Amino acid sequence: MKTLKANLFKKSAMLIGLVAVVLFSSCKKDDDEMPANESITDIVVANNNFSLLKAALTKADLVNVLDGKGTFTVFAPNNEAFVAAGLDTEAKINAVPVETLKKILLYHVLGQQVTSSAIATASNTPVETLANGNVFVTKNTSGVFVNGANVIQADIMASNGVIHVINTVLMPPTGNIVEAAQANPNFTFLVEAVLRASQGSTNLAQVLSGAGPFTVFAPTNQAFMNAGFANVEAIRAADPAVLTSILTYHVVAARVFSSDLTEGAQPATVNGGSVTITLNGGAKVKGNTNTTASVISSANMLTTNGVIHVIDQVLLP
Repeated sequence: MKTLKANLFKKSAMLIGLVAVVLFSSCKKDDDEMPANESITDIVVANNNFSLLKAALTKADLVNVLDGKGTFTVFAPNNEAFVAAGLDTEAKINAVPVETLKKILLYHVLGQQVTSSAIATASNTPVETLANGNVFVTKNTSGVFVNGANVIQADIMASNGVIHVINTVLMPPTGNIVEAAQANPNFTFLVEAVLRASQGSTNLAQVLSGAGPFTVFAPTNQAFMNAGFANVEAIRAADPAVLTSILTYHVVAARVFSSDLTEGAQPATVNGGSVTITLNGGAKVKGNTNTTASVISSANMLTTNGVIHVIDQVLLP
């Protein structure tokens, strides 16, 4: 009987190889586009929906960069996006260390002009940003997405590039799946479960720290408590094999953003089973023996080796 670890890597190779299609069919300005006189900075400053973005660019000393020469594509978070990220006032933005803020903002900028028509229909194509990290761009029948965030207004032309408005502040990854979970207080039980499972025949922590990519539907602490694990001591006392079976049922061997989820889809998990996706009334995922579907309460937490979606139930095979 093959080991679970071997199956993990076999499925990682077979399930979903990320699209190798060239993202941009052309980066030249379309012939029918009208020339723009205002720079990217001018447009941001003049638009009240970008007042928090303006404050962030000022704090990070990037105003002149996006006002100058060169061609850029900016995935520009509107005020609603900053509010959702907890940066709803200029004071909160100014409290972010300058280098951290600069890295976040440059993660929204490409060093070339890319209009929406120049984006090929493809899923999760990696594109390098000025922060020296990749964003993953998808174009499908529902629109254009970057790291799962929807482009709500495309092709605001500037004299030095183009702006695409998005509804999310994109956060560059700071670690792999295990490291991201360890840094999140809502995942204390999940981290303990992964560590306990790793004491069995498969070092799950090592696997989830590997190259991936993986997608993890990550139950919160409350989800584990609702599933009968009263505290972390209960997890530490659990059978590693049982925990491994449960935890690998939460893992898909591919990078799957919310923009990739479709109604009724049944993605295979690395333990050999499948989960069911529903979108009516918000994105949900259901395990085979769960009586109800789990709500995806927070989506698209990017890591260096995949993506995490937060859920409110432990999925049961």
